Amino acid sequence: MLPSGLAQYTYQVYCPAMIKRVDLTPSARKDLRKVPVAIVTKFRAWVDDVEHNGLEEAQKRPGYHDEPLRGKRAGQRSVRLNRAWRAIYEIKADGTIELVEVQEVNKHDY
Repeated sequence: MLPSGLAQYTYQVYCPAMIKRVDLTPSARKDLRKVPVAIVTKFRAWVDDVEHNGLEEAQKRPGYHDEPLRGKRAGQRSVRLNRAWRAIYEIKADGTIELVEVQEVNKHDY
């Protein structure tokens, strides 16, 4: 039973579709062939986490430091694979994640 006066309102709960698929662009596949094995292992762990638990849960894990990007990369997000390597991805309209690239971040590039 709703409190008096609230019975007239309709409540809607928004539950976004759980994103559980990661696609790699050809350039991202090429990038992954060039990175150290430890980075590929961490990337695979992130993909497994997304595919098993969904992106929303994976984003909550502090070890990935999942964050939105700004500037010319607005609309993209990054995941830290370690202190020097990032995976850059986009969330597509169909609810999939497209890995754009894996790059080494150098403090001199800032």
